[in-house]
Order: sequence, then C-alpha cells, then structure tokens
Amino acid sequence: MKLISRSLLKIKHSSKIILAGLVICLVVRLLPYFAPIHTADIAQNQLAMQFSDRNGLPLGTLLTRDQEHTSVIPLNQVSPQFTHAILAAEDGSFYHHGTLDMKAVIRASKEAIHAKRIISGASTITMQLARMLDPVPSSFSGKLSEIWLSWRLAAGMSKDEILSAYINRLPMGGNIYGVEAAARTYFSIPASELNLAQASLLAAIPNNPTYFNPYEHWERLKQRQKYVLNRMVQEEYISDAIAARTSAEKVVFQSRQRGIIAAPHFLFWLANQIPPSPSYKAENQAPLFKKGWGDQSVIRTTINRPLQQFVEAQVQQVISSLAANNVHDAAALVIDNHTGEVLAYVGSPDYFNEAKLGRNDGVQALRQPGSTLKPFVYELALEKGLIRPNTILADVPAHYAIPGAKLYSPTDYTESFLGPVRVRIALANSLNVPAVRVLEKVGVETFLERLHQLGFEHLNQTPEHYGLGLTLGSGEVSLWELARAYVTMARLGEATLLVSTFSDSPIQNPSMAPERSRRTERSHSRSVPQESPKSKIQNLTTIWQLITNILSDNHARATAFGVDSVLHLPFPVAVKTGTSSNFRDTWTVGFTTDYTVATWVGNFNGEPMRQVSGVTGAAPLWNRIMLHLHEHQEPAGFPPPEGLVQLPVCAISGLRPTPDCTSVVQEYFYPEDKIAYEGDNQFKLPPEYDEWLAKQQQSSLVSTNLRILSPHHGDLFLLYPGEEAKQKLEFKLAGNKSAPVEWWLNGEKLNTNSANSFFWNLRPGKWTLEATSKEMADKVSFQVELASIKPTRRGFSISNSQEKENRP
Repeated sequence: MKLISRSLLKIKHSSKIILAGLVICLVVRLLPYFAPIHTADIAQNQLAMQFSDRNGLPLGTLLTRDQEHTSVIPLNQVSPQFTHAILAAEDGSFYHHGTLDMKAVIRASKEAIHAKRIISGASTITMQLARMLDPVPSSFSGKLSEIWLSWRLAAGMSKDEILSAYINRLPMGGNIYGVEAAARTYFSIPASELNLAQASLLAAIPNNPTYFNPYEHWERLKQRQKYVLNRMVQEEYISDAIAARTSAEKVVFQSRQRGIIAAPHFLFWLANQIPPSPSYKAENQAPLFKKGWGDQSVIRTTINRPLQQFVEAQVQQVISSLAANNVHDAAALVIDNHTGEVLAYVGSPDYFNEAKLGRNDGVQALRQPGSTLKPFVYELALEKGLIRPNTILADVPAHYAIPGAKLYSPTDYTESFLGPVRVRIALANSLNVPAVRVLEKVGVETFLERLHQLGFEHLNQTPEHYGLGLTLGSGEVSLWELARAYVTMARLGEATLLVSTFSDSPIQNPSMAPERSRRTERSHSRSVPQESPKSKIQNLTTIWQLITNILSDNHARATAFGVDSVLHLPFPVAVKTGTSSNFRDTWTVGFTTDYTVATWVGNFNGEPMRQVSGVTGAAPLWNRIMLHLHEHQEPAGFPPPEGLVQLPVCAISGLRPTPDCTSVVQEYFYPEDKIAYEGDNQFKLPPEYDEWLAKQQQSSLVSTNLRILSPHHGDLFLLYPGEEAKQKLEFKLAGNKSAPVEWWLNGEKLNTNSANSFFWNLRPGKWTLEATSKEMADKVSFQVELASIKPTRRGFSISNSQEKENRP
C-alpha cells in the first residue's frame, strides 16, 4: 500500500508540474493578444514620391527621404503571378499554418542534425516581416524576440494583411523596397501588370538582393528564377510546361537610373528637406518604424526639365574636355533672381556612376571658395566708409604675423604685384593683397557676421580660426550658399530664400505663411540665424549697384583675364571666379538681371587639377549655361550706381588727370568727394611701396620726383666688431630716368659714378642721406651703432625699422 501511495503522490506531483507548464505555455501564447499589432500600427508612411518639373513634366518617382524607392499598394493591386511566386519561394504553406511552421521547424532541425550545419531555414513570412520591422541579432535571444513580435503581428492582423505588409517591404535590390517600386523601377509598369516571367524574377531577388542583383549577376538571378518556378509547380500554381516556357522568356530590365529622368541630386536633396507627416507618432512606433510622409501625390518642383537636361549634358561635356587635366567632377546651379526659384540643379556628372563617386552632391558639398567671397568684403568696407569708390589700394608684398605660425604673406596666382590699384581694378582682377588689406580694415569678426547674414551657415568656426585668409577662401562653403549670396547681390541687397516647390504640391513648408505661393528651403544650421525673406541688408542699394558695376566691367578685369575671355558675354553680366589652394576647386558665380548661375569644377576625392583655374575650369561651363539662358532674349542692363557721379581720373593714381597721365578712365565718386577731387592731384606713394618700387625697372609713378628706397627713414643698423669691411648698405633711388644724381651724406658729396644704386660701408653715427637731381630731391635719416655681440650669421641687423609704417 505504501508503494502504491508513493506512486500516486509522484504521479500527482508530476501532473502538477505538467499542468503548471501547460498553464505557463498557454499564458505566454495568449500574452500577444493583450498587445496585438494592427495594420494601422505599422502603416508605411515612408512612401515613394513622384516629382514633376514646373510645367508638369515628370522628373522621377518612387523616391523617399533616405534615398529608398518605396511604394505601398493593397494586396488586390498586386499581380496574382507575383503573389503566387513569392509564396511559393518563401512560405508555400503560409495560409495553412500558424505563426510558426512546425513542420518546417522539424524538417530544418533534422537536416541540420544530419548534416551538422544549417541546410534550410524555417522562417515564415510572418517571422520575416517581424525581422523587417525590427532587425535583431542572429542569436537565441534574437530569435525569441523575433517569435514574440511574430505572435503579436498574428494576434492583430489577418493573413492577407500580413502578406500585404510583407510584399510592400521586400528588399528588391539597391535602394528599392516593395513590389510596386520594383515593378515601376525595373519594368516601368505597376505591380498589377506583372506577367509570370517578370513576377518570378522579382520574387527571386529578396532572398539575397546583392547576390541576385539583376544588373551585375544576371545568371545567378536566372538560376534563382528557375527555383521559384519549380516551387510554383510544386505548389500547383503552374505546370511544368509553363515553367519551362517562362524560364526561356526574355525579360529586359530598365537602365540603372531606376525611374529618375532628370535632377537626381535635387530630388534626393529635396526629399530630405520635406518634414515628416504630422500623423506620424514617433513615441508610439520607435524603434520599429521610420518617419516619412503619407501622400503619394505628384510634387511640382521649380525645376525646368529641358534646362536641367541641358545643364546635365554641359557638365558632362566640360568634364570630358578637361579629363587630361585630371578633372573629374562638376556641379551647377541656376536660380531665377526675381523669384528665388531653383531652375536647374546638377550635383555631379553622373549620379548613377558609383565608381566615380557620382552620388556626391557638389551643390551641397563643402569646399574652399577661393576668391568668390571677395565682393562681399569690398561691399562691407564701402558700406562702412572704410574705402571709397576711388580709393587706391596697395598691391605690394605684405606680411602678417600670425600667433603660433609663420608669417602670412598673401600673393596672387601670378606671384606678381601691380602696385597702386583702384578698388575697381583690385576686385575685378581678384587681387589677393588688396582684398586682405580691405579685410584688415573691416575686421574678420565683422566680415564673418556679414557672411552669416548672407546665409553662409557652415562658416561656424571662430574668427581666429579663419583669420585674414577668410576673404581668400580659408573657410568652407557650398555652391548652394554661394548662389544664394549672389542672388542677394543681384537683388541689390534684398535677401531671399531659395524656392524648390510650388504651393499646389502636396508637400509644403508648414512654417511659411499661407499667402506664400512657394515652399522655401529650410536651413540646415542650428547656430546661425537666417535672414527672413524680403529683408534688406542695410538697404544700401547704391553700394550693391557699384559692386555689380565693377564685376560687370570687362575692361577692368582685362589685366588678369584679358578682354575676350569666357567671362565676356554679348550682354551685361556680373561675374566672379575663384580657385582654392593647390587647384583643388574652381568656381564661377555670376548673374544677369534675370538669372544667377553658379558652377564648380574639381574632384570629389580632393586631388588637385593640373593647369586649371577658375577661368579655365568652372568658367566655360558657366559661359555655356548663361548663353543658353539668354539665347532668345537678352537681359536688361544693370542700373548705374544711384547718386554717384562719374569723373575722369588717371588710371594709375586715381586722381584728377595731370598732363603726364598716360591713361585716363572714368570712375565713380561720392558727391562729397568732388571737392577733394578738384584739389591737389599730386600723387606720392607712401613707404609701403618701397619694396615693390625697388624691383621695378622703370616706374612712371615717381617720374616727377626722386624717391630714396633704401635705407628707410629712421632705420637703425648694428655694426659688429671685426665685420666693418664686410657690412655694406645699399643706397637705392627711384624716380630718376636719365638726369645725373648727386648723393650727399651728412652734407658731404659722395663720389660715385652710379646714379640710382650703390653700396656704402657702414660706419657708426647718425646719418642724413640726400639725393638731388635738378629741381628734385629726397632725404632720409638713419643711424649706425656698434654691436656688443658678434653675429651668428653674415650681414647686418636692423634694430628699429619703420618699414611697415602707414599700412592701410
């Protein structure tokens, strides 16, 4: 009896354990029904979009913000051929088993045990959908998480709803997702029109989209198609004869452009600017689901498709012509000045050439702008009264001390200097030293603030970081920012945001007032405030008109570019070029009264170009676009600067012409400067020109008076013991052409046969040097002292030089 009682107790105890286990399993299995996922919970807002140009011509379709082609359609709009093919290939018993296919699990387990490796999987379509929604690691815990999510899906959705969500998320190669997107991209038809051959090929791709890429691995895809067709035969969807005939049928895939007709960079950029749908609730969907939009209507952009395609073709042609100069990339932007509308946007020669970094967007990429920022520093200096239209600037060697670095000595492309130049000549010829001198007057911080106002949002470092090189392109900007700033210049200081879509598009900027008829572009920067549309920068129209007048003066820029360069067009146009250091980037930005065109030519990989500058790199592309824009109608001329007066000046001095002036030109003056103009017109160069003058063979600048170039007034020289015979000082003169010169030192006439230059042995003392020739004379004083320490190198030292006095 005791034995029976013990047995009964054991059975009773075992029953309790089994019962408890069954209860736990039941509870676990029922739990998903308390947290079901319904179709609405996983609704795909990340829909494809269709874009048209301003006149309704299609630009591209199936484009989403993260560069994925996706389009959601109901199950009844999918060809039954594809539905049967994907079911046969991925889960033949989908409608006959639960969340898990236990037969498949047992089969896969036996195969794995027998082969000691995984032969086939057992994932159902529901489980695959769970992985699409929430990718997890291929681990035991990951598999449990996948099963749990699958149960929740099955608890809240029907089989048809699960299948519909699945086929709309299928990875179909590259950036294409869903059968509708794949059908339109690969075959230019809706998914409802797929035939058996097309459907079986598309159903073959999701198993491994990269391995079965139709463009790169066609034979692999055909083999996989045969597998799909054989599975359809096994599931009795088709017969063996139909499978064989379908396998032999020729199917043609579209080109790699994948549904994009024109402006791919613009479309992808625009897609990233469009805000998420208000119906999207991130807190309810993260981390399973992505943001997106909820409307598939056509978005009408401001792009002009014929113009866009013309610019794309010109970009490719110009790059081909420069291939021998190691030039591979280019970008272009065309803006309507009156509206701010983007008419053409080309980011690279070929978006679809991934081997050549074609997806890089040269319109938005940050690069050094070279000299293209110079007009804005001149405008600011004129605005603040630091220079005037008739100011003479010194294009002579200059040196600036930079803490912790070597001396900064700006030079030009030609490494030569022009001496005294008018503001017009300095800007039109893009001279570096005068631009740096003007920035020194303005101040780097003040100029940086102005650039921020103009929309250069990526210049977000400190003024010390950029230094005086900011006006020469030491920062990084985008072609978009440059074009926007030049549109402001074309609009005479009136800032406007660039416009990319029209109000009749389903997507608009929600921050704009209802009366705005266009969607404006949104700022990417959080740190730099943007100018609001219709605002005026100081409302100094005259200054902007003067800058425009200078940039459109073909004769003013002739020294650097020649009179008949690619910058010279048969109608009024203002233009500026730029070349970054080491010839990595070339820019040309210019405008008429109607359009602004900005072009960049360079290399995305940063390699320098060979023998290419702004005028030979980006300018030819700019030239072609400008001529095309005005092919049928010339633009109106630029208005002259309001309130200024034109007066004749000597081209060299900028003063009222004298009888000795060899070149007289017209220059603008402020009315209040007319009195000074009528006064003294004698031109005497300050000491900062001495170094430059000393290198000139003959100079008409000092032909009417003598000029001692060396030594400078106030110099102090050290004479080292034992070196007296070796230390010599050059006495050098400018301004004398042929007349004899007498040199006097402390009142004593020096015996020398050299008129303009000779060397004198240093002697201690205070000295006054004088040079005379007929009625002309010049005099300087200097000092020589004995040094107590022998020099470590040959030569002499200047203890207290005033060489840099009167620097502007």
